[in-house]
Amino acid sequence: MRKTERFPTEGPNALWQVYSTVSRLKAVRNFIFIQIARYCPSLPVKNWIYSRVLGMKLGRHVSVALMVMVDVFFPEKIHVGDNTIIGYNTTILTHEYLTHEYRLGEVRIGSHVMIGANCTILPGVTIGDHAVVGAGAVVHKDVEPYSFVAGNPLQVIRPGRPQ
Repeated sequence: MRKTERFPTEGPNALWQVYSTVSRLKAVRNFIFIQIARYCPSLPVKNWIYSRVLGMKLGRHVSVALMVMVDVFFPEKIHVGDNTIIGYNTTILTHEYLTHEYRLGEVRIGSHVMIGANCTILPGVTIGDHAVVGAGAVVHKDVEPYSFVAGNPLQVIRPGRPQ
């Protein structure tokens, strides 16, 4: 089970109530800076935007590829370890708005992790150090350190080695 906090809502679905959970100004500001970072060719500039402007916690030498989409409402809930690569067009979510509730969860990506292109990482998951996530995977549960996972639904291709 993913580690998310649940917040019940009343009335129409939770997405209609998004601006009671996050300010419009924060959402617009984050959207603008995320779009700049998505197309930015400079890793140091991109990482500066992610860490200093959006509040993400990034380790040293993190490489975020072109077109990566981080959570627009709660990017500060994303933590990435040292020397990690996040592949082209990957989406990292820390929120989900459902019909009767919304959920928030931190995403923790370890050090020396390789995330392939076009992955989706859902709220509340942890990806352990030295893990590899194959292209196109939907990460809906924790990934053990040193393991190789891929697919939708997520399958363990090679389990992590004992510590």
